[in-house]
Amino acid sequence: MGRRNLSRIISVISAIVLSSTVLLAQETSAGPENKFSMSYIYFGNTNSYSDLVDSTGDSLDDISPSYFDIYPDGNLKLSQTPDSSFIGKMHEKGIKVTPFLSNHWDRQTGINALKNKDTLAVQIKEAIKGYNLDGVNIDLENLTGNERESYSDFVRILREELPAGKSISVAVAPRPFAIDTGWQKSYDYAELSKYSDYLMLMTYDQSYQGGPEGPVASARFVENSIINALKEVPANKIVLGLPFYGRYWKRGSTYGGYGVSEDRVEDLIGKYRGIVTYDTEYQSPKATITIKAGDVKPYVFGSLLTAGKYNIWFENEQSIKYKLKLVQKYNLKGSGSWSLGQESLKTWDYYKLWLNGFYFEDVEGHWAMDSIINVAEKEWMKGVSESSFLPASPLTRAQAAAILVRALGPDSPAKAGNAYFNDISGHWAENEIEIAREYNIIQGIGNGKFGPDLAVTREQIATMLGRLSLQFSGSISEKTNFSDVTPTGNKWSYAAIMKMAGYGILQGYPDGLFHPDDEITRAQMAVIMDRTSPFFGDGVVLASLP
Repeated sequence: MGRRNLSRIISVISAIVLSSTVLLAQETSAGPENKFSMSYIYFGNTNSYSDLVDSTGDSLDDISPSYFDIYPDGNLKLSQTPDSSFIGKMHEKGIKVTPFLSNHWDRQTGINALKNKDTLAVQIKEAIKGYNLDGVNIDLENLTGNERESYSDFVRILREELPAGKSISVAVAPRPFAIDTGWQKSYDYAELSKYSDYLMLMTYDQSYQGGPEGPVASARFVENSIINALKEVPANKIVLGLPFYGRYWKRGSTYGGYGVSEDRVEDLIGKYRGIVTYDTEYQSPKATITIKAGDVKPYVFGSLLTAGKYNIWFENEQSIKYKLKLVQKYNLKGSGSWSLGQESLKTWDYYKLWLNGFYFEDVEGHWAMDSIINVAEKEWMKGVSESSFLPASPLTRAQAAAILVRALGPDSPAKAGNAYFNDISGHWAENEIEIAREYNIIQGIGNGKFGPDLAVTREQIATMLGRLSLQFSGSISEKTNFSDVTPTGNKWSYAAIMKMAGYGILQGYPDGLFHPDDEITRAQMAVIMDRTSPFFGDGVVLASLP
């Protein structure tokens, strides 16, 4: 993947008794990573590309700009000079840049490209090397079964030419109803997948320009396309293509289906008395707008819309979420989209969450969303329901104990035989609390009580982490001085706060203070655990109680 995301750590813990110390030696194995996310970028110019990617937050692993075209004779043509500044910025973000190679639906150009496949492959290799690109996305369309074998052979040759680490992906037509004729026939799914990192399944344009009115990507169309592709291609080599656009038809016109971006649809609905309905069978929204004779006439992709009623089939939050759930349902590699800049900006508030199988409505657009996804994937933290995480709620002492014990792994030591605290019997976290107490991660509040539902403060979480992580490795920064944290005023927590601050796991506030008595929220705990997670592979020493 273009951006190295924290993978879920599955720890195997063995307890070795060394006098009064228990050494928990952890091994990490590769678990499920965040789902892959890519987008094509076509409209606009290279000056706007960085801003478009920035608008996605941390939602993309790969961006595919329109750099590679084909001359009529089948040789490589640079549609625009690859922008070294943009490529460098993407690499700094950990995002790969893999231009797409297109014949723009011109059949003869595509045929000539395949006739010239050996030379074209070398030209692509040299362009990738010369511009420090990360691979290529092949998007040859409107070919026929006559080119099927040659197309697969071209991808094979390209795989042999490109060095290891450079990716190859192929955009393929969908086969929702097992139709393998026309341009669909040019794609040998099984052969293409042998030589490529993934197939980008273009599950859109069910309805198209010049065709009858209907959805761009209905539920049946998309899901059947996945099911049929899985008959020939492993799930981890399928990327589900999503449309960030719709199509419109003017009532009474004999021709329609013109493209319109999602963000433009929202604008048209707001300005021209739009009425939106949602078709639950298609899982697609439909808008009807009315442009009156006296209204200012809008332009859509350079075309002036005249007075009349228009039906627009498009994508919105509900329909995109439905499709993102299919990535999880079939455990696909991830998703791709056509094309960046056409979507509603709200898309990126939920996209990464839903792509990775988390449906917390109260985390959409949240500042801690990435960390919440990472710790939820590790199963260190969970939502209070499928749709709610409660990020702003105070973290309780029981939750803190459970999270830290889960982080130790599935083979954490068993709890002691006798219960120590008298206020946790029957509590959902009773076992984890006892384990945490047994290994001195947490302590009680006095009189044999633990106070499981009391909130955790910043100095308390620093102390818990300090007890847990005696084997932190790597350099520690100079200790930060907080005027509200002193050796005398914070005797029991001072050392832990300085240590956690030194490693950057806990940080001070803009006012230069630490605020040790402030309560920790669930979102803040997710960020803390996300920062802490790399240390769990180094081994954790826990001092057991006498």
